[in-house]
Amino acid sequence: MRRFFVKNLLFVLAVNLLVKPVWVFMIDRTVQNRVGHAAYGTYQALFNLGLIFQILLDFGLSYYNTRIIAQNPEKLKTMFPGLLSTRLLLILLYTTLVVVLGFVVGYRGAELVLLSGILMIQALSSLLQFLRSNVAALHHFRTDGVLSVTDRLLMILVCGYLLFAPSTRGQFKIEWFVVSQILCYLAAVIIAFIVLGKISHLKLRFAFDGSSILPVIKASLPYALLVFLMAVHMRSDTILVERLCGTEGKNQAGIYAAGYRLLDVGNMFGLMFAGMLLPMFGRMLAEKKDVRPIIKLCVNIMLPVAFTLAVAAFFYGNYIMQALYTHATENDGLVFAWLMATFPAYCMMYVYSTLLTANGNIRLLTKIAFAGVLINLALNFILIPKYFALGAAFTTFITQSTLSTCFMLFSAKRLAIGKSVKWIGAHVGFLLFIVLVGCSIQLLNINWKLQLAGLGLIAGVAMFIFRFVTISALRQLAARN
Repeated sequence: MRRFFVKNLLFVLAVNLLVKPVWVFMIDRTVQNRVGHAAYGTYQALFNLGLIFQILLDFGLSYYNTRIIAQNPEKLKTMFPGLLSTRLLLILLYTTLVVVLGFVVGYRGAELVLLSGILMIQALSSLLQFLRSNVAALHHFRTDGVLSVTDRLLMILVCGYLLFAPSTRGQFKIEWFVVSQILCYLAAVIIAFIVLGKISHLKLRFAFDGSSILPVIKASLPYALLVFLMAVHMRSDTILVERLCGTEGKNQAGIYAAGYRLLDVGNMFGLMFAGMLLPMFGRMLAEKKDVRPIIKLCVNIMLPVAFTLAVAAFFYGNYIMQALYTHATENDGLVFAWLMATFPAYCMMYVYSTLLTANGNIRLLTKIAFAGVLINLALNFILIPKYFALGAAFTTFITQSTLSTCFMLFSAKRLAIGKSVKWIGAHVGFLLFIVLVGCSIQLLNINWKLQLAGLGLIAGVAMFIFRFVTISALRQLAARN
């Protein structure tokens, strides 16, 4: 099982490494540079407003569906029509409610039109995620990996033309960005449905009667509440920055979005782990198999990389932001550094919260997420008016670090997976070692890019020294079945 997981994970990572960094750095970043912090900050605030209420789109159906189908694949054909029909009704409810809410909080005219387009993007994205959850639940991880980049690949082609073609590059607007995403997501949804149909022999069928929809909503309600609470403490920050910073709101939201972009890149790969772990944990727990080897493997891969990126952000954050963005300041680098300091916490959340979800501990997860909402909102309302985007970055670090600690402690308690002092000590030792290397390498009179590359190279070697990765394990992985 461990080898199956790693081989599929490596394939998914490779596919995403080829596509998603290109999307983030060549397309998304260029859009922000082209339209400016203010226009992009408005777009990002509206986007996050939609994400918070994305619960109405998903209603926990993806988590519920993945867990059930992973344990009982034969249920797909009977569940799919009701789940799909429920999704379409939720899309209608979602778009209506969020547009009204946008009007209530003060958006008007062109901003409401932009919000409507963004909501269509998120509706199609959610539908794509639902279709992919069925593919992953059936353990077709490589197919799911290809589907996970289909939308971005199409957007790279379309937006790349609009951003760099001589006839359009000088006229690019944020509205073009939104329309391009709508068209590309629609194409990706069609492709995903065709692929799922070939895998499972499903046919497009709806079931709008209450007897099919109401049981699905009732069963997924606990998951829905969990997803909503997680969205609030993970995505409300940009909206609060834009609303609480007065005349500086749009610009500060743009600064925060610029710093968060690289954290989002890391989280993309963390979500890949979670996407594979949920069905795998679900099946392993149902079959009473030991999940500890998979947990250790994931943490040994993710946490050292996250520590290295976080340390690099503190030492080289200003250089990185100035290299990526046209009008970056020293404050931008500090915001970026504190956001990247959150990445190790996110990595642990992806492993341990997924484990608790697969084990059915939804009530516990909901309590932890609710505590996260309280912490996040309280700190944001205190820190953002005083420190602007930097205050939101502080809040994100404190909130996610607290929650990840809770997830780890409760996972150890509920599933009796134990705590290895030696293993924990190795990761703490690795972090201290990388900080020491970062301090030392800055004394060298060489370009910061060479220093950064040296830090990454030493961190890669240290992963072998600390035995997070071993030569023997790599040989076993490369060996034929």
